[in-house]
Amino acid sequence: MIAPVAGDPRFFRRQGPFSLARLAEVMRLSAEGLPTDACFTGVAPLQTAGPTEVSFLTNRRYMAALSGTRAGAVILDAALVNQVPATAVALVATSPYAAWARVAGLFHPREAASPGIHASAVVDPTAMIDDSVEIGPLAVIGAGARIGARSSIGPLVSIGPGVEIGEDTRISASCTISHSLIGNRVFILPGARLGQEGFGFEVTPEGFITVPQLGRVIIEDDVEIGANSMVDRGSSQDTVIGAGSRLDNSVQIAHNVRLGRGCVIVAQVGISGSTILDDHVTVAGQAGFAGHLHIGRGAKIGAQAGVMADVAARAEVVGSPAEPVREFFRQVAYLRRLMRRDDAAKHHPSVD
Repeated sequence: MIAPVAGDPRFFRRQGPFSLARLAEVMRLSAEGLPTDACFTGVAPLQTAGPTEVSFLTNRRYMAALSGTRAGAVILDAALVNQVPATAVALVATSPYAAWARVAGLFHPREAASPGIHASAVVDPTAMIDDSVEIGPLAVIGAGARIGARSSIGPLVSIGPGVEIGEDTRISASCTISHSLIGNRVFILPGARLGQEGFGFEVTPEGFITVPQLGRVIIEDDVEIGANSMVDRGSSQDTVIGAGSRLDNSVQIAHNVRLGRGCVIVAQVGISGSTILDDHVTVAGQAGFAGHLHIGRGAKIGAQAGVMADVAARAEVVGSPAEPVREFFRQVAYLRRLMRRDDAAKHHPSVD
């Protein structure tokens, strides 16, 4: 069996070592009272971390692993400090997982673009590409496309004519992008498709008539789009993904959909055309939306929910058709009582 390794150097670039004071700075903690001579080389889980590695704990299920860890430092909540072995330094954070993310990112930063255009790439002479951009093997860059500073275009990527891509944006391998304006610091994972035609047609006695899809895809700053996800261009308006939003793998966003800022869309969600999600909406896996809906700010949609009507701001809904959480579970409890009553009647029939 292959032993687990965090940050295998074959796949992940590593920086360091770093002092405990530097880690505290990244975590936004005070270094007062921390050992000044401690130095760390990486991060690892509690179970495998060594004396020069940093680990973390956010789930009490792993308390046994904490007591036995060999990690040199552990990031955790203040309530658990007394459980840290004497061999480890306790790094107390109000949000341990966020602190862990910052420390892990210090040791393993994202790869920077390596400026240059691969010899096998096909770049239209009218494309405007900053000198600091990386373009990988067999990529195709269409006429009039613009790519901003320090961005990276992976192998086998197709960038259509007129597409604009901002600064510090990464387009991973085998993506297809057309009819799109993409902001800064956007990360698009392998196989994503942006800007293709939406599912628009009219039924006539003679058959289907395809409706021209004349809108665009607008991806605002700091968005991440998961592998094999799809964002259709608008029909006459634009499809918009708001700043800071996160789309998981295998998400379908239909034409004219508008996501606000900071939305989270989990895997296998499908959002039908012209539905609007306000800021900070969270949608759990495999939920589906009918078209032309309005989902209010901060709403939470449960896994596998079937959303067929508007959802109010900050509401939480589950089920199909989706209902408020409390109402849904009240109905479940009622059905269970009926089933138990029915079972009891079968086993103890009344005597005439």
